[in-house]
Amino acid sequence: MQKVSPLQENDYIPKFSTTDSEGNAISNKILIGQKYLIYFYPRDNTPGCTTQACGFRDHFSFFRNKNIKILGVSGDSKQSHEKFRMKFLLPFPLLLDENHEISKAFGVWGQKKFMGRTFEGIHRISFFIDESGKIVKTCYQVKAKSHPKDLVQEW
Repeated sequence: MQKVSPLQENDYIPKFSTTDSEGNAISNKILIGQKYLIYFYPRDNTPGCTTQACGFRDHFSFFRNKNIKILGVSGDSKQSHEKFRMKFLLPFPLLLDENHEISKAFGVWGQKKFMGRTFEGIHRISFFIDESGKIVKTCYQVKAKSHPKDLVQEW
C-alpha cells in the first residue's frame, strides 16, 4: 500500500488535466494567474464530505471576495459529482479524478484505516495555490466540520 506524502508549501503543483462535473476543462495551465483552494475529499454524499462541502458553500462569498476559487476533488463519477453539487447547491466545481491520477500526483492517495479496515483512498487534505501555481499552504488532518470556517478565521 502507498504511503501518503502530500506536496508541501513552496512546491509547484503537478501537471494535471481533467474536467468538472459540468464537462468544463480544468488544468494546471488553465488555472495559472488565479488563486485557488483545491480540497481533496474521500466521497460524495458521505456525512463528513457533505459537511465540508456545505461549509465551503456557506463561506463561498468570503473566498469569492478574496478572489480565491474553490475546487473539490474526489474519485467519484461525473454523475455522482453533479448530483452531489445540485443536491447541496454547491457553487464551485467538483473535479473528476476517477483514476486517482490527480490525487496521487498531489500525494493525497494512500493507506487509510476506518472501522478496523485498511484500504487505499483519498485523504482529506487541501492546498492553497497562488497565481504562479505554487503551494502557499497545505492543510493536513483536516476536520470536515470546521475546515472551511477555520480557513475563513485564519485569512
